[in-house]
Order: sequence, then structure tokens, then C-alpha cells
Amino acid sequence: MLMRRQFSKTLLACAVLAGVPVVAMAAADVNQTAPAFSAQGAHGKTINLSDYQGKTVVLEWTNQDCPFVKKHYDSGNIQKLQKEAAAKGVVWLQVISSAPGEQGQVDGPTAIKANEYRSATPAGIVLDPQGKVGKLYGAQTTPHLFIIDPQGKLAYKGGIDSIASTKQEDIAKAEPYVSNAIKAVTSGQKVAQPSTRPYGCSVKYAS
Repeated sequence: MLMRRQFSKTLLACAVLAGVPVVAMAAADVNQTAPAFSAQGAHGKTINLSDYQGKTVVLEWTNQDCPFVKKHYDSGNIQKLQKEAAAKGVVWLQVISSAPGEQGQVDGPTAIKANEYRSATPAGIVLDPQGKVGKLYGAQTTPHLFIIDPQGKLAYKGGIDSIASTKQEDIAKAEPYVSNAIKAVTSGQKVAQPSTRPYGCSVKYAS
């Protein structure tokens, strides 16, 4: 009973969302040029979106303390997607937009260590404590994913899959939106569902 109460409190703290924005912001539009950005990377180097011109890029908003993020990392689902994407020449970037003092905010070494522990293999980690990159894209939840095609246009934005839950067993039942979108973009096809409803914990922007 105590564990259930603690988990319920964690979910409440996450402010679970299903496509409802918590901060007024402009959202990046599908089929439009993806917003350019330059931000500090966890490894100490600046990450510029323009550095990946001509490549497919995945932006994954993440929060290592969010139960919805844990669902996809503890199951190995995101690690599998990252490896499959890398094999297709896709650049996968994590983005951490939690503000200082908020849930999920970490420094570079901590973010790197978390990925090593989880065997996650993103090409880079964008540190966005002021929320500038997150607000450029209208990132609402963790996870919330965006896919940019080789022409620099936003090809997909939304949830990782179709079942908004924290249960690992739901992954196999869900429609894999991001996996499908990556396959479409890397094969030069249109994404069948370019915009879907994101779900997860709210991005912890500075108030």
C-alpha cells in the first residue's frame, strides 16, 4: 500500500499530460523548417542543429526521474530505437529542458553516467536548463519526440507510441509511432502519422 501511495505521488509530481501544453509557447510545425538551435552539450561541446545538415535527426525530450521515461528505458525500448536509428545513419539527440531545482535537471556528467548505466547510446545530450530549445519546439512532455528529415524539415512530432501508460507490457501492444516514422523518413517516404499526441510527465520549465 505504501509503495502504491509513493508511486501515485510520483505520478502527481510528474503532472501527467496527454497533449495539453503547460507553458504558452510556439510549437514547431510538421513540414516546416525545424527551428535552428545551438546549445551546450553534456560532453562540454556546443551542439548545433546545423552540424547535422543532410541527416535525419531525432530529438528526444527526456527526464530520467519520470515514470513514463523509465518505462521506455527500463524495458530497453528506447535503447533499441537508438541502435536501430544509428544503423540507418540517424542522429539521435536527447534534450533535457528541466530547470535548475526541478525534477530531472542534471549536469553533463550526471546525464552521461545515467546513459552509461542504462546502456543508452544517443549521439549527443543537449542541456537546456533555460528551456529555450524546448520552447522553440513546443516540447510538452517527457518523452516527447521530434524527427527532422535530411532536408531540415520537421517530419514527425508526438508520442513515442500509442498507449499512454507507465506499464512496460503495453509497449508490445502499442502502435510504435516513432519507429514507424524513422523507417518512413529514412526510406524517403511520407510519415503516415506525422503528428500524434505526446504523453508523459510535463517538461519542468522554469516558472
